[in-house]
Parts: sequence; C-alpha cells; structure tokens
Amino acid sequence: MVAALAAVLSTPLRAAAGPLSRTRPGDPGWPTPARWQQLKDQVGDALVPVRSPLLACTTSHDEAACALLFKSLKNPYFLGDEVGLTQTLGWVDAWTSRPSVYAVAARNTRDVVAAVNFAREHNLRLVVKGGGHSYQGTSNAPDSLLVWTRRMNDITLHDAFFASGCERRASPTRAVTVGAGAIWAQVYDAVTTRGGGYVQGGGCTTVGVAGLVQGGGFGSFSKAFGLAAASLLQAEVVTADGVVRVCNACTNADLFWALKGGGGGSLGVVTRLTLKVHELPETFGAVNFSVRATSDAAFTKLVAMAVDLYASSLMNAHWGEQIRLRGNMLQVAMVFQGLTRAEAGAVWRPFFDALDKAPDDYKLDFSPLKIVSTSAREFWSPTLLKRVFGFIRRDDRPGAPQTNVFWPGDEGQAAQVLHGYGSTWLPATLLQPAQRPALVGALVAASRHWGLGVHFNKGLAGASPEVIAAARDTPVNPAVLDAFALVISGAGEQPAYPGVAGHEPNAALARQRRQAVAQTMAELRKLVPNAGSYLSESDYFEADWQRSHWGANYARLAAVKAMVDPDDLFIVHHGVGSERWSDDGFTRKAMDQG
Repeated sequence: MVAALAAVLSTPLRAAAGPLSRTRPGDPGWPTPARWQQLKDQVGDALVPVRSPLLACTTSHDEAACALLFKSLKNPYFLGDEVGLTQTLGWVDAWTSRPSVYAVAARNTRDVVAAVNFAREHNLRLVVKGGGHSYQGTSNAPDSLLVWTRRMNDITLHDAFFASGCERRASPTRAVTVGAGAIWAQVYDAVTTRGGGYVQGGGCTTVGVAGLVQGGGFGSFSKAFGLAAASLLQAEVVTADGVVRVCNACTNADLFWALKGGGGGSLGVVTRLTLKVHELPETFGAVNFSVRATSDAAFTKLVAMAVDLYASSLMNAHWGEQIRLRGNMLQVAMVFQGLTRAEAGAVWRPFFDALDKAPDDYKLDFSPLKIVSTSAREFWSPTLLKRVFGFIRRDDRPGAPQTNVFWPGDEGQAAQVLHGYGSTWLPATLLQPAQRPALVGALVAASRHWGLGVHFNKGLAGASPEVIAAARDTPVNPAVLDAFALVISGAGEQPAYPGVAGHEPNAALARQRRQAVAQTMAELRKLVPNAGSYLSESDYFEADWQRSHWGANYARLAAVKAMVDPDDLFIVHHGVGSERWSDDGFTRKAMDQG
C-alpha cells in the first residue's frame, strides 16, 4: 500500500473527462430562473435562497441588532439552525464562512437526489452541511448550491438489526438509525438517557453525526468503544450520479469502507447511518483540577509525574479525554467509565500524594469539583443539578427543547475564528521508560511556545484487540492504532467577521499565534517526524495532507473516489481528490502539474 500511495501522489495531474471549472453566478452556464423553478417544483419549499445574518452587519448601522446577533453566535444551536452560518466563522488567511446562493434544506433522500442531479447537470459547485463544525471550512462555499441535511434528524432504535444482504453472515445487533442531520445531543438523549444504551459519538454534543463518522470520529471513551466510524453498520448515500446506494460490509463494501473515515463531502451525500449500540456502563465520571508549578524545574517534574501515572494506570479502556499544558500550568480534564468514584480516586491518589509533599512547588485548584461520578444514563441529561453546577449549558432561545444542551468547554468553539491549529499522533513507544524523558522534554518545550492538549481518547493504544481490529478496517491513518494520544494545539478569537465594525478579525495577532502554534507542533515533530494528524482537527495549510490524514490508505480511497465520483462533483479542501482542484474547489488544475 505504501508503494501504491507513492504512485498516486507522484502521478502528474491530467485533465479528466469532467469540467475544467464550476459555474458561478453571472457565467453563461448559470441556471436561469426557469431552471431554478424546475428544481423548486421537485423539492418545494426545501429550495431556499441563502443569506448569512452576518452580512447585514457589514452594511447596517444598527449596532443594537448586531450586538444581539454576536451574542447569539455563542449559542451553537443558533448557529446550527441558520442555513447561512457555520459553527466556525473562519480561519484567518484561509477561509471565511460565506453563504451559498441557494440551499436545498433536505427533508428526505428524494430532496438530496434532486439537488445532486441539479448540481451535476448544471456544473455547479456543490457543498454539504449537517452540523457545520468543519474547521477546514468544508461545509460552506460561496457561489454554490448547498445540500443542508439539518432537517433529516430522525432517530430509530433497533433491538435486532441486520445490515441489508448480511442476514446470513452476521448476528442481529442492537443499533440506532440516524438521519444525516442529527447531532450527538439528540442521539445521546434517544440512545442513552431514554434507551439505556451507548453509541460511540463525539464529545461535543452539537457536532453532526454524519460528519463525525465520516471523519473517523473519537468520543470521550474511544479506548473502550473505538472509533465512531468503526461502529457504522450501514449507510445510505447519494452518489454523484444521483443513485441512492445502501452501503455495508456485504453491499457496496468499498464505498462503505471509504465512508468510515474518508472524510465528509468527498464521496457523496450520506443521508442515513446505522450505528451499533453498545452496552451502557453503570457509571461515568470525571476528574477535573489544575496544578500550577512555581518554577520551570517543578513544571518539568510535574509533567513527568503525569506521564508516569498515565503509563502505569490510565492507558486503558476506563479513561479518556485530556490534560492541557500552558506555561507552567497543568490542567486535568479526564473522564472515566466502568469505575466507581472511589476506584477512580485510588488511581489518582499517588499523584496527589506527591503534590502534597511539595507544597512550595505546586498550587492546586480543585474548583468546581475534583472527582465526580454519575449514573451513565444521566450523563447527558439536562438535569437541574448539572445546570446549577455549570456542567451543562442550554440553548437559551425562547421555546428551545430541554434536550438542547452542550458542555461549557465547547462554548469557546461557537463562532470562533481560528488563527492556527495542528495535531500529531504520539506513539505508545514514547511511554517506554527509556523514551519518557524525551517525551517529557518535548511536551515541556512545546508548551513554552503555546498551549497544547494531550487527548488520550484520540489514540487507541491501550484499547482491546477488538477495538484495534475494528479501527484497522477504516481509512483512518493507521498511526492511530499505536498512538496513546493525539496532541492538539490551536489558537483563535471569539466571534469576529470581516467588514463588521468592532468585530474585525485581528489578522496581525492571528499570524503571530499561527507561528506560535507551528513552533509548538514542531517541538513534537522533532520527536515523531512523520506521525501524521487527525483529519478533522488538523492544519488548514498541511502540505503532505494525504499521508498525514490517511497514510497508506489514501491509495485505496483515491480508487473508490474514481469509481463513485469520476468527475469530482464532490470536492472539499484537503478531501480525497482535491489535489486536482484549486483551493476554492472551482477550477481544475492544469495538466501535468505534480
């Protein structure tokens, strides 16, 4: 596969049978009003003109209205319900959230088919949005037709599911079928709070189900339950020819494999997914505290203590989430499953004892609570206790459903504008005693430039053989199989938008911070030069993105892409096949480049 990937990446780009560019408004080929009416005749009121609410603030002097809008932008449910907005508003020097010309706010698969056929027949730039959380800006494109799946959010539980065509090859499985526009808060409410089961999804409750699964997908408990993509049992997808295909291990198996981490928006429009429902543990819990070291030497020792504890006691299916390093501060924000509060406390007792013995070196902050646990069934429920203690935020719009909840830690992502971002896998070999000093040194050196998070749930080392085997049968970079964590470093600012007085992105600061993030990641890549990164949480400017995101799996992904979308109707930034197109996805690159 390595040789095959090298061949794919070294082959000169040649003109394909498809168009050399997509049609924009004002071009001779742009659909006439009569043509748009034909699409409306097929989909009815699902065809809507799109206008971003932000555009009014670029021309209006109504400061009060714009102030209210920018307050609303911190509500991820408000963002998700606006056809002209995305959860991230942009990335300085990379992209800005800008609306499509029209959207098909699809209510069913027939609407999606009509939109795909219309885009193909009229050579339009086509973009797909569900949850709208793409940091890379893949769920928006100006001058395009948008397929918006937000309304396709039905959820059905199955006690005994068989994938189509697999009845003789598999046992019945408890499962949940989810419309492509559903978000994880809705799925957790149905499967866990009301259904008493567990489905592996995102830690951020407002992320779209379809996008997370197509990106590979890590939840808080990935070492226990694996990739979200590995729980995919069946998908319905509309491909570029307008055909509705059911994909599973027995039918359209190559496309099914590619959907399990090949990236959203590159292979078709997923309209429905069926995911395995796992047995729900009795309890979920969390460990939250921070420690400030009073000197650089004490901080290095603190990081070493944390790495030792992780290697000896935390690299297993019980534990997930992260520690964060910035300056001389270590923040622990970890979760656990399958342990009592007392058992979790016993795991951390040696660490706390060591801190107690050096009061001059370390200052602890336990607020709000150090170690907590709850019934796993109540983990995502919007109870009064959680609201009072700040564990859950609610959609504050009048009449919003009680189930519209999100974690406080995810509030900062709503309407952010990114300055810089990067991720890299850390292999478990670095936890061997002889390697730990180098690992600690790299983490400390990285934290001198900018903050970073060590996401233990985004590496599968320490998981069961079954979890590893299921992840191996996905396109996700195989580095994840041996990684104990994914390190992420990012910088950004809160709601900002070009042309809005008082809310312009700070471009100069963004470039400084981007450099700091790059230096942070460089310290780790000295240790692991070719570690790769995670598709959904990676650098917009990543040069070697095919290898970085998928490793040797890219060659097979490219072959599937050629089979189901030979004319590249579906193109997103750093998506499969996008090396043939300009960054905006409108112009095919010239022949023999590469």
